[in-house]
Amino acid sequence: MKAKLPTQCPSCETLLSVTQLTCESCQTVVQGNYPLPIFLQLSPKEQEFILQFFLTSGSLKEMASQLGISYPTVRNQLDDMIQHIKDLNI
Repeated sequence: MKAKLPTQCPSCETLLSVTQLTCESCQTVVQGNYPLPIFLQLSPKEQEFILQFFLTSGSLKEMASQLGISYPTVRNQLDDMIQHIKDLNI
């Protein structure tokens, strides 16, 4: 099983930030305090939705068909995600 990058603190559930990056080739280390990319700030369910959206070339109708749910449900999920992303202050 492939290890997943943790995005939330196991103690208080606050979003983590990236503080160190390492080059595996030359061992250069870059340190700082960088926010997680917006995609990683989304829930796994939201990430899966975006992947499905991409794989269906942005067709909500096709997504609804593949997921076995109604088009309005898919549209509402998309609208909720758009608002969530706006609330993250990007």
